[in-house]
Formats: sequence, C-alpha cells, structure tokens
Amino acid sequence: MSVYKRTIFLINPKFQIRFALVMCTIVWISSLIYPITIVGLFDSFVKAHPAAASAVSEAKQDLLVFLVACQFIYVGFVFIICIFLTHKIAGPMFKLTNYLRSISQGAQPSAISFRTGDNFTEVAEEVNAAFDRLADEREEDYAFLTEVTSYINNLSLVVPEDKKPLLKEITDRLADIQKRLHGND
Repeated sequence: MSVYKRTIFLINPKFQIRFALVMCTIVWISSLIYPITIVGLFDSFVKAHPAAASAVSEAKQDLLVFLVACQFIYVGFVFIICIFLTHKIAGPMFKLTNYLRSISQGAQPSAISFRTGDNFTEVAEEVNAAFDRLADEREEDYAFLTEVTSYINNLSLVVPEDKKPLLKEITDRLADIQKRLHGND
C-alpha cells in the first residue's frame, strides 16, 4: 500500500496565510536592522572621509538595493516554509474536523490516524481512546438494558392487566434505546 501524501498545501488558507504573513512581518521587521546599520556605517564613513562621498553614496545605494532584494527573497522563502510547516498542522485539524463531522452526521466511529510526519498525532490517539471508552460504556449500557428488558418481560407475567400497557411502553422505549446503542440486532 502506498503512503498517503497530501498534495494540496493550503488546507486551511485563512490560518496558513495569516500565520505565514505574521511570521514574514516579524522576520522583515527584525531584518531591517541590517540596512539601518549599514546606512549608519556609510554615513559615518562619509563624515570621516567627505572626499569619498560620491563613491560611497553610489556603493551605499547599490548595497541597499542588493539588501532589499535579498530581504524580499528571504521573506519569500520564509513564507513558503511557513506554508509547508502549517500544512503539517492544518492537515490533521482538517482531517479531525471532517472525522468528527461525519460522526455527528451518524457515521460509526472508527480509528483515526494522521500521516507520518504530521503534528498532533497524539490528538488522534486521544480521540481513538475516547471513542474506545465510549464504545465500551455503550456495550455495558446495552447489556444492562437487555437485562432490564428481561426483568420487565418476566414482571409482565405477574402484573395486573391494567399495568401491562405501561410495561409495554417501557419495553418499547428500552428497545428503541438498544437499537440506538447497538444497531439492529
């Protein structure tokens, strides 16, 4: 069996793009220190050597253009890396959301797993453990209701006729609950 590989990287575009833009803004603001420092160094050099002002000014301009271009390329790489990193978060949350939605629409819970390398694999394990416990409790409740139904059926043999419709109503309601708990057995 081949390994499942997600090919759509924008699983939750709103979250992923917002996260990437926030990270790029932080990187861009923090990287402004280099051009500001270089401009300060060039200005200090021009004050110390006024004769070289025109040559230094041209070199400063070329270096600033180069630094701005490098900064845009660097921020672009950070953006792409953030999309890939958030993909490992958004993918599992997307899968978990769809899984829980299908259960709320009536599907029977089954084990959920995330891809190797995805974040939050422990969430899938906890969801599986929670549904396993609920299934165990459901089985215990089903067994108890079966026992109660048996007691009521035995009780109906000795109850006066005017009370039998009430016992029938209770038995029918218990049968409905059992169908909901265990399906059509």
